[in-house]
Order: sequence, then C-alpha cells, then structure tokens
Amino acid sequence: MISRTKYVIITPVRDEEEHILKTLDSVTSQSILPTQWVIVNDGSQDSTGSIIDSYAKQYHFVRTVHRENRGFRQSGGGVVEAFYDGYNCLESTGWDFIAKIDGDLSFEADYFERCFEKFAGNPKLGIGGGMVFHMIDGIMTLEKQPLFHVRGATKIYTKECWNAIGALIKSPGWDTVDELKASMLGWETRSFEDLKVIHHRFTGAADGMWGGQVQNGLANYVSGYHPLFMVLKCVKRIFEEPYVIGSLGLFYGFLTGYLRKIPRVNDKALIDYVRREQLRRLFFGESIWK
Repeated sequence: MISRTKYVIITPVRDEEEHILKTLDSVTSQSILPTQWVIVNDGSQDSTGSIIDSYAKQYHFVRTVHRENRGFRQSGGGVVEAFYDGYNCLESTGWDFIAKIDGDLSFEADYFERCFEKFAGNPKLGIGGGMVFHMIDGIMTLEKQPLFHVRGATKIYTKECWNAIGALIKSPGWDTVDELKASMLGWETRSFEDLKVIHHRFTGAADGMWGGQVQNGLANYVSGYHPLFMVLKCVKRIFEEPYVIGSLGLFYGFLTGYLRKIPRVNDKALIDYVRREQLRRLFFGESIWK
C-alpha cells in the first residue's frame, strides 16, 4: 500500500533563511511523512541552523547535522559531500525510497504520495521527481529540461536503483551522471509533468547567471557529453534567455574541463553509452534525449 511507503529525505542547505521555512512546512505537511529527514547545515552564516534546529525539536523524524563553514559555497561536489554527511546519519536502512531535496522548494501536501503512485505504476522507474517551476512576475513558469532528467533539487530514488548506480560523484554533473548510469543499467528516469515543485531560487542562481551556465557546461563535460552534441546545444542556447551570454557560459564551462584537464566520470562504458545516445538524437534516432 502507498500509505505504508517508507522513505527518507536528505537536504543539504547553506544560507537558506529566506526560503527554508517553505520547505520545512511542505515536508512536515505531507500526507505520507518520511521515516527520517536529515537536514545538513553546510556552514550557513545566517539563521538557517537555528531554524532547522527548531523544527528538529518539534518533529521526531527531523534530524539536523551542522558542518563547519568552509568559507565559500561549493557547487556540485560540496552539495554531494554534505548529502553524504546526512546519509551517514540515517538510523535505518529499512526504507523503500531515498530523496534528495533542496531547502528552497515548496510543493503540495500530497506530493510524495503522488510520486510514489508513479513509481508503483512503473516497476522500471528508478529515479523520479516533479517538474521544477519558478514564480516570475506572479506567473508559474516551467524550467525546461529533457523529460528523462530529474533536477538535482528534487530527486527520488528507489532503493534498488540507488544500490545499482553506486555512489554519487562529488563534482558538478552528479545529478546527470546518476540518471545516465541508471538508464544504462536498464532503469527509467523521469520528471513527472503533472507534479509541480516551486523552486524559489533559480537553478545555479547562487553562482550568478554566468557562473551558473559555466557550472552547467562543466557538468556536461564531467558527464562525458559528445563535443558535437555540446556544440549544437550551445548553438540552440543562443536563442534562449539570457541570449548569447548563456550560450557562451555553457561552452566556456565545457571547454574549461578540457583546458584544466578535470577528471571525467571514471566509467568508460557510461561515457560510451552517453555519446551513443546523443548521436542517435542528433541523427533523429530513438534516444533518451527526446
């Protein structure tokens, strides 16, 4: 039964006092509550730590972990390091799903219940989550993405898929590599079009517009993207806001990986799989890039 589903959540947060209450209230209002929710304060310098501690006192399933301030926000790898600090604090392995959500989200009270219904209806589904929206001038606006991609802000893994893909990589691109590996191993990954998650901070906003696009390009490099696929992606990006500059940032981040000789995901079979899928897409074949 869906109502008996056991799941755990891990939420790395840093300086989220402006939005964290929205996430706290969204989770604690769920129709199916998590078995445990570990919130990792990744060196916040604002009141984030005290806010999450107050909820830990009110709700038995909430636990907080406080990391020392490294002095800066570390995209990609820092998030995964904080995630694993939370993961290592889980008190039970008897869960059916594990979720990684950000501390600047809000969603309906039946969000997790409806997600679990999606998984129950498709045994091959290994990673899922709602579609990410932003409020722009009072209008709920979708953040575009391939349907196979589940944003790192809101990921739900089945236990079987989680065990199959192994550890998340501690670098930009972790939230692409995980689902590409799941796909290679025969799992399906999908964002649920009818389930909305409001992200109160734009993806990559903490790094600024330019920095966010550079990080995205670097993540594509780390994930093993085919150079031709990347060039065409950047060309397409020219015609999307922010015009031109977004495309340049994306290409610069990808090129930086080569220039700095940054290690790619250490999985040749995965890189070969990714590039085959991308070439199929470029030549109008069946591909996960739909």
